[in-house]
Amino acid sequence: MSTVNPYEVEGAVDYERLVLEFGIKKLTEEDLKQIKELAGELHPQLRRGIFFAHRDLKWCLDEYKKGNKFFLYTGRGPSGPIHLGHVGTWRFVKWLQDVFDVDLWFQFTDDEKFLFKQDKSYEEIQDWTYENMLDVIALGFDPKKTHFLIDTKHAGIMYPEAIKVAKKITTSQVKGAFGFTDSNNIGSIFYTAMQTVPAFLPNVLRNENRPCLIPLGVDQDPHFRISRDVIEKLGHKKPAILHAKFMTPMTGGEGKQSTDKGGEGKDILLTDDPKTVKKKINKYAFSGGQDTVEEHRKLGGNPDIDVACQWMQYFEDDDEKLQEMYDKYRKGELLSGEVKAMLIDKINEFLAEHQKRRKEAENQIEDFLYKPE
Repeated sequence: MSTVNPYEVEGAVDYERLVLEFGIKKLTEEDLKQIKELAGELHPQLRRGIFFAHRDLKWCLDEYKKGNKFFLYTGRGPSGPIHLGHVGTWRFVKWLQDVFDVDLWFQFTDDEKFLFKQDKSYEEIQDWTYENMLDVIALGFDPKKTHFLIDTKHAGIMYPEAIKVAKKITTSQVKGAFGFTDSNNIGSIFYTAMQTVPAFLPNVLRNENRPCLIPLGVDQDPHFRISRDVIEKLGHKKPAILHAKFMTPMTGGEGKQSTDKGGEGKDILLTDDPKTVKKKINKYAFSGGQDTVEEHRKLGGNPDIDVACQWMQYFEDDDEKLQEMYDKYRKGELLSGEVKAMLIDKINEFLAEHQKRRKEAENQIEDFLYKPE
């Protein structure tokens, strides 16, 4: 039995079980059709089932059709470098911002990471907040429609709303959702109230009543299972949610990439140079191929467990090209090393542009930080 919550993902993840356990709904063909009608296209992560479930998506899109645009909310807990496993969701969020022409509120939960990371000082967390902001900006979000909220820096506008949320959540609810015990510090018990606030804060600040859409990794859902009812009790609409599967870990399997557990040396960081990317992929990426070239040519490989094949879902937008690669790999016409080489080229192409933008981002942070209107 796997464990999946915001603070722990252990074991092989059974997404069908999570749909039942979390009470979320799988995305249907009708849901995808509605998105395509409004957006004019479907993002690869939707076409390929990476985003696979939701809460209240139809209501959110129906409101959009009426002219009541939703706003987007996502975030980052800044405690270390950003790797490729982090950015899949954010690249999807950027697509949503572009095709629907909507605002994004991006929360940096520096308070959370200080409370939960016993080995990190407050100053270290602030350093990582700065570094992580550079990577987020470099993804190409629109500065006119993107608003960074840093929990400790924007406490003046967030805390009054957070205590309204906290007043309606019991300690037993938090313990049950996250597996906390009496040894957890009191700040960690309170934190989910802070994570709730951006789901309605823009409406408070602007005296509006817009829907909120939250694309997230499915492990983050417990925060909002607790708070959606609270949000409604406070007079705001429940946020709609889109749930994503995890990017396959470098070493294979069905868990989640995590630098918290010693994965940092194997993960592809957004600051890695081309040689480092090539070395990591060739050394660590789990292969679905056979032990020898002769056996692979004869028996073929399994793209469903091959990390390079799986990661290409995030970097090859052309469905026909991706399917052709999978088919050739299954037939043994493509070797593991050849697929890895294709992935290395794709990643390094992405990182070259990203790192160029990251350097430019050093002068853009003020454009993204939310300033009271």
